[in-house]
Amino acid sequence: MPTVDDILEHVGEFNFFQKQMFFLLALLSAAFAPIYVGIVFLGFTPDHRCLNPGVAELGRRCGWSLAEELNYTVPGTGPAGEAFPRQCRRYEVDWNQSALGCRDPLAGLAANRSHLPLGPCAHGWVYDAPGSSIVTEFNLVCANSWMLDLFQSAVNAGFFIGSVSIGYIADRFGRKLCLLITILINAASGVLMAFSPTYTWMLTFRLIQGLVSKAGWLIGYILITEFVGLSYRRTVGIFYQVAFTIGLLVLAGVAYVIPHWRWLQLTVTVPNFCFLLYYWCVPESPRWLNSQNKKAKAMKVIKHIAKKNGKSLPASVQSLRPNEEVREKLNPSFLDLVRTPQIRKHTLILMYNWFTSSVLYQGLIMHMGLAGNNIYLDFFYSALVEFPAAFIIILTIDRIGRRYPWAAANMVAGAACLASVFIPDDLQWLRVTVSCLGRMGITMAYEMVCLVNAELYPTFIRNLGVLVCSSMCDIGGVFTPFLVYRLTDLWHELPLVVFAAVGLIAGGLVLLLPETTGKALPETVEEAENMQRPRKNKEKMIYFQVKKVDIPLS
Repeated sequence: MPTVDDILEHVGEFNFFQKQMFFLLALLSAAFAPIYVGIVFLGFTPDHRCLNPGVAELGRRCGWSLAEELNYTVPGTGPAGEAFPRQCRRYEVDWNQSALGCRDPLAGLAANRSHLPLGPCAHGWVYDAPGSSIVTEFNLVCANSWMLDLFQSAVNAGFFIGSVSIGYIADRFGRKLCLLITILINAASGVLMAFSPTYTWMLTFRLIQGLVSKAGWLIGYILITEFVGLSYRRTVGIFYQVAFTIGLLVLAGVAYVIPHWRWLQLTVTVPNFCFLLYYWCVPESPRWLNSQNKKAKAMKVIKHIAKKNGKSLPASVQSLRPNEEVREKLNPSFLDLVRTPQIRKHTLILMYNWFTSSVLYQGLIMHMGLAGNNIYLDFFYSALVEFPAAFIIILTIDRIGRRYPWAAANMVAGAACLASVFIPDDLQWLRVTVSCLGRMGITMAYEMVCLVNAELYPTFIRNLGVLVCSSMCDIGGVFTPFLVYRLTDLWHELPLVVFAAVGLIAGGLVLLLPETTGKALPETVEEAENMQRPRKNKEKMIYFQVKKVDIPLS
């Protein structure tokens, strides 16, 4: 009996139905961007200083300009140009006393301003930026700056917990059901976050968004991968991630038009409710149905695909090949990811590469910074770098395979980080060029690990395998800020040395994985275990070819 891939060759591997599914699920991918990197705009920290009501009154009486007010009343920078005293301390001075003059009012209190006592910002802060962010509304600066880190850590913790738990549920109860549940919870919690009256409520709803949003994105990736035929798997996988990049570009434009965080949060969240219409548009994965021994339902979906594509099923392919493991194991287990030697090796290498991709992807952005002062343009330009990475993969992946471009991408990223350490500051153009090369390399690696991850696991644990391994990138996202900022305090280039080491190691480990180009998705554990046995597979293939030739002659 034929497999799902065999039947798709007859009813269409990427015809009208698959194109429709790709468009719908690509919208889901683009909508994930504001959650993954929305902190850039939601948590933007502008330049700020202590609010002094007496200073404002004195400034109006004296007719000061803003520059004069800052010069007369705000502490200077700290040692080595540190801005902390200027942003988080104020002079302990009674600005309402009549003895203060309009020209250098502090001169009469102390010969040197550095001798004046400094105190905390008791009346809040003044922010030099239009619009608002969670930082400006909840005063997440100075002693409270750790609360912004907690906000981002919460969503990454949600990514980690949700990916593992919902991945198990998706393999147990189906892709479609879990997709719809994650869409509903994500949209509802996003709206509630926009109306949060306190930081605690905002943090709670952001954590809930993290629990479901990334899992929904990955379930969409699994669905589109399982809907298309073998020859189109890698293309839709890459362009599904390109849709995420388009989401980044759209986010930059929307954030520019809407500089207030609550309205921005509402604007990027409300469209998610439209995805609930997928209940009537997106069917269950026939591969998952077949793996659960629900062959009648699987054939019903396949007939629907054939009808949409304007094809008919030949009489010889009216049923699916029985899954040999289905009687023994209908429910996936975490132990299945490490039970057998080859799948265990795949799991460990994939987990490390997910972790490395996240650390380098986010770490390079943090370390290099954005060129210029326009946060919207800088974000837009940094997202554009991801497009060449996708097209390089498309041009090379079929000609060379998965492993070598993936390994090379990791090594290029690592080598670029190492080279940046030795480039002098006066060659800024070269530093920017090498940094962009590293960003492009790690973007390729990120897209490759997502593509190959789904190809190395049998059907009944494929969704679980992708979500468990990819959860390591969430752990990497939690550690990256500490890795960058703490190591930079020791030596500015030390994070790049660490990035270089982990990137080069990741590239070497990739070479230990089997090549998946041109191979059908493994349906059973045995097929997954035999992926890296080319000689035996070749012998069997030659044997069957001879047998097929001999049969008609007899």
